[in-house]
Amino acid sequence: MRDSQPAPTDFPFGELPKAELHLHLEGSLEPATVVELAARHGETVTLEEVASRYSCRDFAGFIQAYIWVTSFLREPEDYAIAMRRLAQTLISQNIVYGEIILSVGVMQWRKQNVAENFAAISAAASDARSQGLRAAFIFDFIRQFGPEPAMLVAEAAAELRDSGVVGFGMGGDELSLPTADFRDVFSFAREAGLHSVPHTGEMGDAQSIRDAIHELGAERIGHGIAAVHDSALCEELAERDIALEICPGSNLASGALARQTGNPTATLAGHPLKLLFDRGVRVTLSTDDPAMFRTSLAQEYRHAAALGFTSAELIRLAENSYHAAFLRADEKQALLRVFRERAAALGLI
Repeated sequence: MRDSQPAPTDFPFGELPKAELHLHLEGSLEPATVVELAARHGETVTLEEVASRYSCRDFAGFIQAYIWVTSFLREPEDYAIAMRRLAQTLISQNIVYGEIILSVGVMQWRKQNVAENFAAISAAASDARSQGLRAAFIFDFIRQFGPEPAMLVAEAAAELRDSGVVGFGMGGDELSLPTADFRDVFSFAREAGLHSVPHTGEMGDAQSIRDAIHELGAERIGHGIAAVHDSALCEELAERDIALEICPGSNLASGALARQTGNPTATLAGHPLKLLFDRGVRVTLSTDDPAMFRTSLAQEYRHAAALGFTSAELIRLAENSYHAAFLRADEKQALLRVFRERAAALGLI
């Protein structure tokens, strides 16, 4: 298919086997699941209340909604339910590989047993393997809690590295503490064999991305849309093949897009995804918190198509997620081969 052709409106997103690299388990809790989890603990929550909580208009509102919804994840079985529901959703969307972020910093803040929670999550993920979904996990800490709690998360991740934990990430309030405060924590994680994948350049500026690369050894960047403001940074990202995990629907709902564009009424038409792609940065598409932001991976690809991606560019965009995955080279190639065979069968390449 010619690269100059615009993507058709009936581009078969759902029929392609896809990978997703930036997906929070806690943010995947659909309203019905939240109601069910609350009932498990003797609390009454309505679908309307969940919808109201999820209708956040800025990053502060999102954080409050996230704190609220995670309050119903109290026991290993709660996490198992969450993982089973997410697996069902991913399988229904033809997502064959996912790197799922777990808010281990929140688990520890709530005095939960991380190993037991993860065992339940891992078992649920293993059950989904026979249905075609392979999952790996990234342990995430909360930036504003500081470096000492972050180190506890790193230690937990290191202990479980051989059980499917592939990465170590930093979430939370990007503007709260300097990146350099976490240099030693990420150094420990990298020495333990974990990949570095901090959230940055979402609410922060381009310098925050550069700091994550040079201070934390970032191999991928969670979000990173602020890079569009710095051409030299884009060149560095491209040269070093550091991928950006971009989540357009999330960026709009959280207020990140408004912040980065300086336009409080920003729409997805102003998202920098295509600009970054055209500058040679390896960008990938993800949903971030799909239930909270009412999106799906297919919807994010539709957003990309609306931004002007051609059919051939959408294929390259989808392939980027496989290239940037924390997998061995032979595993990436095997997944890419299946993807390309399906794309060819659909007449897309």
